[in-house]
Amino acid sequence: MIGNYLKTSSRNVMRNKLFSFINIVGLAISMSVGLLLIAFLNDIYSYDRFNGKGERVYRITNVHTKGRAQGKYPSTSVKTGRLIREEVTGVEHVSILRDDFSGDAVVGENVLPLKGFWAETSLFEMLSLEIKEGNPHTALRAPYSLVLTESAAEKLFGHQPALGKAVRFDSVDYQVTGIVEDVPFFSHIDFEALVSFSTLESRNSGDPDFESWDNMWSNYVYLRLSEDADKGAVQTQLDALAKNENLSEEDTEIRLELLPLYDIVVSEDLRRSEGLRYISPHVPPQLLWIVGSLALVVILSACFNYTNLSLARAMRRFKEVGLRKAIGAGKNQVWQQFLAEAIMVSLAALLLSFVLFLLLRPQLINMAPEMQRLVKLDLNAKLIVIFLLFSILVGVIAGFLPALFFSKVSAMDALRNVSSVKVFRHLPIRRVLVVVQYTFTLIFITATAIGYVQYKNILEFDLGFNTENILNIKMQGNDPEVFLKELREMPEVSELSRSLIVTSIGNAWGGFMRYGESTDSVLVMTNHVDENYLALHGYELIAGGNFQARPATQAAVSEVIVNEQVLKRFNIANQDPERAIGEEVTFSNVQGFGRKMTIVGVMKDFHYGKVDNLIEPTALMFWTPGSPAVVNAKIQSDNIQETMAKVEAAWKKIDPIHPLDAKFFDEDIEEAYSEFSVMIKIIGFLSLLAISIASMGLFGMVVFATETRIKEIGIRKVMGASSENLVYLLSRDFLILLSISAGLALPVTYFFFEKVVLVNFPYHEPIRLLELSAGLVVVLGIAFLMIGSQTINAARSNPAKVLKSE
Repeated sequence: MIGNYLKTSSRNVMRNKLFSFINIVGLAISMSVGLLLIAFLNDIYSYDRFNGKGERVYRITNVHTKGRAQGKYPSTSVKTGRLIREEVTGVEHVSILRDDFSGDAVVGENVLPLKGFWAETSLFEMLSLEIKEGNPHTALRAPYSLVLTESAAEKLFGHQPALGKAVRFDSVDYQVTGIVEDVPFFSHIDFEALVSFSTLESRNSGDPDFESWDNMWSNYVYLRLSEDADKGAVQTQLDALAKNENLSEEDTEIRLELLPLYDIVVSEDLRRSEGLRYISPHVPPQLLWIVGSLALVVILSACFNYTNLSLARAMRRFKEVGLRKAIGAGKNQVWQQFLAEAIMVSLAALLLSFVLFLLLRPQLINMAPEMQRLVKLDLNAKLIVIFLLFSILVGVIAGFLPALFFSKVSAMDALRNVSSVKVFRHLPIRRVLVVVQYTFTLIFITATAIGYVQYKNILEFDLGFNTENILNIKMQGNDPEVFLKELREMPEVSELSRSLIVTSIGNAWGGFMRYGESTDSVLVMTNHVDENYLALHGYELIAGGNFQARPATQAAVSEVIVNEQVLKRFNIANQDPERAIGEEVTFSNVQGFGRKMTIVGVMKDFHYGKVDNLIEPTALMFWTPGSPAVVNAKIQSDNIQETMAKVEAAWKKIDPIHPLDAKFFDEDIEEAYSEFSVMIKIIGFLSLLAISIASMGLFGMVVFATETRIKEIGIRKVMGASSENLVYLLSRDFLILLSISAGLALPVTYFFFEKVVLVNFPYHEPIRLLELSAGLVVVLGIAFLMIGSQTINAARSNPAKVLKSE
């Protein structure tokens, strides 16, 4: 019986070449999206799975509230780690990690920039990292101990033994006490070197802030629960611990949460600052849901094609089904036959989809730099098995309705002409599927048009200052004065300034501000800039002036320029900018060090953060020597490539080790919104696939409808019908279905963007009729082409040839 199913199915596929082609190609295109999604999810959920006991490992998330400001951070305090180790039961291991170690490793004449962490020995046990050389229990115990990865050791020492050798960082020697295996690609943390945490402790032995409860900006605490430990009981102890420590803090509350190791990469997005680099790759779970849902819609669209065409050809299969039932076939056997046929078509499509997968894989990986650091999409035996199972599942979904329909046909009914099944209040199921398919297709393409227009508006948005032709150059620890001298000699550089960070691209730096005697404080975002910064960027001062003092240390900074939001938040001088000049505020950095500052200027509000955030209270302070620096250079050049070569040559004079890290402000902004660009590209790609699949399905339906009505067309022509009347007659039903789809898709897309998506962008442009109707115009154009090409040919056919057999 199985052999008969396969033989009948293969004959049916070969007999109906056009419909088989549409089904196989449509399924292959949609399944290639499924294969990419499966490979992507397989990589994402492979992170940290190399850890043998990872299901018991957690990282502490710090929920920090100060005044009215609240944020969730992946980092927490050193004190948190110590207290958990001493007071919390059910915890097997605790490991504290700090992420601000980096520098140039010097071995003889060999200099290599290395990045890593300050770490405790327990990290090896926590993350299942194998020490190749050295003692894992003592390698990071003594101060100035250094553990290198195998790759870093080879770069520094070649093939010579590294264990016990000295490596110099900033004129200080560190002893290599261990060589650890290279960190696996699918690890949420990556490093080339680990330095003993005791080194950091000895350096900060006189600093009371080092172990303070709210100093949570660069430390990460991991813990592994005992096998019999209850996560809920541990969380209860953490709550009690935090409650007790919060008693000694003023206007600050910290809550500790457990984040499973396996969920770190796919957890909610946690806040970061310029000084707090998010140490792990991250994929928002919402993104996975969105992309997964869109891919599912594309796959279902191809399945609808198969269902539509199978049901449309029902009359040609009725006699086959009737004969099978007449000789004893039951419902299950007929159901199995049509399901086997669908699975066979799906497996044939899998071969083509696999080729498409191999072609599309590098395009997806190279879509954005973040994607290259996130996934590999490599094939393995597990993935291939999943692909096969996925293909079978698609075949079952595509063939389920046709199989169910034909299995219920009786031998008597098989002798009648039944052209459709009535569902949904007597509407033919085929029409319903066409409407659903084109509704989703219109939503896709309209969403792409709206998203693209909004993305372009974001890139061109008026931030409140000038970004054109400004090159931002990160000094990477070098003295900016030396580099500024080199740049001043270039005729292409018209203006220069210095700043702590580059604003408006998601970086953040700030502290808490109070006004007068009030204890009410608010988080104020800051940037430290020199006296040339305002003019170079074209900030608009509405009262006061530029900085007057030139302090040599950060502690001596006493002047501040604030935006209008600061005046509104504290009601300074009744929000009168002129009267606010000379008023004093108290500013405390994130470590709590506070000082009085005088307002010397009020600037017009500008976008410190991304444009999807409301404008917040913002302040500018004076940049002082010794602080991290970004050099801002205004470029006037007709040959940017030649100018950049000069800048790079000047950089190499002051730093031959580190590559130049320079980007134009507009490039920084474009990169800051790269996730939107990637999303639009993905949705646009899926839109293209969806409309291609839907168009192929519509073409098949039109061909079938035209073939079944060819004699009717001949009779109508004999009776005097014109070609225009026949085209209208044949295309009317399809155009009505497309109109219904448009009536459903356009309002849904509009309200989805207005009520769900764009509410997160307070400064977005209104949706215009042009981008809302763009998708409809494209879909109608393709539909007219599909319908018109067939109906016109049918209308021009010779009635004598069509009716000669009657």
